[in-house]
Amino acid sequence: MEELLRQYGYLLLFGWTFIEGETVLLVAAYLASRGYLDIWMTMAVAAIGTFLGDQLYFWLGRRLGRDWFWQKERKWTKSVTRVLELIHRWDAWFILSYRFFYGVRNVSSFAFGLSKLSFMRFMVLNFIAAFIWAASFSVAGYFFGKAVEKFLGQAQEYEMAVLGGLAGLALAIGLIRWIKSRRASATGHQTPDAPQKPM
Repeated sequence: MEELLRQYGYLLLFGWTFIEGETVLLVAAYLASRGYLDIWMTMAVAAIGTFLGDQLYFWLGRRLGRDWFWQKERKWTKSVTRVLELIHRWDAWFILSYRFFYGVRNVSSFAFGLSKLSFMRFMVLNFIAAFIWAASFSVAGYFFGKAVEKFLGQAQEYEMAVLGGLAGLALAIGLIRWIKSRRASATGHQTPDAPQKPM
């Protein structure tokens, strides 16, 4: 298992954090605490994955443009509108912290591309924010693993149980988010509101 994790664990972590990924990062950091992965490599891979993913979404927002987005109501119109308001109000502080807020993260980088924020400014702030996020969850997962080790000792029979629990938690969180997204989409289609362009 250790060899498989060393070969493919970082690749999986990169792909998942490119899309989303704090739950997978916690699992990877736990594995690092058990010696299967390197914590510094885990942190770096997660930071690069989330950085490049959000740069892509920013580019898509900038490429498609505000005119395309406001042509019709979309299921994430309200979320993007909210993010644009937060960008206008908090600017750099929001860019540095939006990864920690559920409900706005998935559309935030796309909304940044629709805003007047320059590409270079977003790239620098996004790079800093990606490493803050990766470091925070890596440290949390790593020390959780160390706490489990201290509590249970070196008994490896518990190792797979804890890892299975973390993996189950990650799947449960993903499923809950998917259900909420589907419900929000259904509600939006039932009572659509006309999109309002932010000032």
